[in-house]
Amino acid sequence: MLVLTPKSYIEYRNDAYLVEGTRISLDSIVYAFRQGLSPESIVQSFPLLTLEQVYGAIAFYLANRTEIDAYLAAEEAAFDSIPQPLQASDPNLYNKLIAAKVARQQVEP
Repeated sequence: MLVLTPKSYIEYRNDAYLVEGTRISLDSIVYAFRQGLSPESIVQSFPLLTLEQVYGAIAFYLANRTEIDAYLAAEEAAFDSIPQPLQASDPNLYNKLIAAKVARQQVEP
């Protein structure tokens, strides 16, 4: 009988979760999955990935949902704390974009 070894689809490298052997972040797949995209649609958005890799990434996310959600929230907070060039050069446009982001977040589940 042939004994199969489990495959790994996600690796932690350079302080980020990436699809193993690529530079595509788990974040990208998770955000698409949360928006309701099917694995087949995600593959169309990331043609360097196979359907197997996308399903593997989704399975990894679902198996580690609490930890990955916390990781994503920390990444978003870190990004939001970085001063944006637009904030200094065009504060009115920056404030409109922030308001649109907040409004979108209130609509999303």
